Amino acid sequence: MDGTSSEPNSMTPEITGDPVAGRRILLGVTGGIAAYKSVELARRLVDRGAYVIPVMTKNAERFIGRATLSALSSEPVHTEIYDDSDPIVHTRLARECDLIVVAPATARLLGEYAAGISRDLLMNTLLASEAPVILCPAMHHEMWGHPATRENVTRLRGRGVTIVAPEHGRLAGGDLGEGRLAETETILAAISERLGHQNDLAGYHVVVSAGGTREAIDPVRFLSNHSSGRQGYAIARAARARGARVSLVTTVDLEPPVGVETIEVVSAEDLNREVMALARVADVVVMAAAVADFRPERVAPQKLKKADGPPEFVLVPTIDTLAELGRHRRTGQIIVGFAAETQEVERNAQEKLIRKGADLMVVNDVTREGVGFTVATNAVTILDRDGGRAEVPLAPKSTIAHAVLDRITELLGEKLPSPTE
Repeated sequence: MDGTSSEPNSMTPEITGDPVAGRRILLGVTGGIAAYKSVELARRLVDRGAYVIPVMTKNAERFIGRATLSALSSEPVHTEIYDDSDPIVHTRLARECDLIVVAPATARLLGEYAAGISRDLLMNTLLASEAPVILCPAMHHEMWGHPATRENVTRLRGRGVTIVAPEHGRLAGGDLGEGRLAETETILAAISERLGHQNDLAGYHVVVSAGGTREAIDPVRFLSNHSSGRQGYAIARAARARGARVSLVTTVDLEPPVGVETIEVVSAEDLNREVMALARVADVVVMAAAVADFRPERVAPQKLKKADGPPEFVLVPTIDTLAELGRHRRTGQIIVGFAAETQEVERNAQEKLIRKGADLMVVNDVTREGVGFTVATNAVTILDRDGGRAEVPLAPKSTIAHAVLDRITELLGEKLPSPTE
């Protein structure tokens, strides 16, 4: 977790534990217009108890001053490979840090790191370190989309480097496009995810469903919902980071999380078939997908024409995968459901929890600002069968994912003394 929590009271336990506190984080800054944002990132990390070691490239000094970053970090900025007091500063920094974060990371750094080219202190440190690495690219959208950049990103991800992809927004020069440095909150969430909860799910098999199902009306139209799949993907990514074997059953075309088995489906029937097959050997099933409740009884064989007037069709219930999981669970298996509500939020979710036979129900009020399907943030309450509840206030979906996994690991400890083989 990243330290975000609700106000504790007698009914709502506080979600605590900040993996950033006490860690030595090397913050690399390269020469891009977004370099000024690294100052805020350094301040936020220090505020959370991290020891921040700043390393700037020469080009970074064209955009921000060393004095500014030094003042807000834990020690003065390093820029030179050869320092009078330490002739091999890069090896010392490489060994002492728990994590390396480069924000912003230019196209040049991505290419040099992918190729193993050492030319300055930051690159020397990256190549000498065995610490986990997070790169936060920022560049013009044509550069981010160039095949060479994409190949470098793929190669680095294959080596275990976390890439916090740039966002769509206004770029230098007034253009709009994908290339803007990710927001500080998003980078902080990635840091928390990489540092926290390492390997507490090692040996467990976690199945996650994501996205909204599509139920065909005719060959070109379907019934669906607003689910983006982001929360399910965040849970799959976080579970993999915590050491689990993860299978993701998805209806959306997002970039597959590294190291996660990804199975693409379309309809509720497709999803049911894949999830139930995986559930036979899984330790945990997280039903984050927004599965359609109804489908047309008959699918028109040809495209329905407007000129023929409004079509009439009968809706029938889809397969209730969550209820099936509850009925056919393996001994010790954990079943987690999701409930997106608009009224009587907790009452409806608690009833669903019992009715479906789940262990946990993750509920949110999708009428709240910053909560819902298409945004990058969420706020949830996690309910359990014994009447317990834990609130997670508005936070990036990666933070929500770890909060859910925290509760799952607690239940695993109670139900399964050791992971399945």
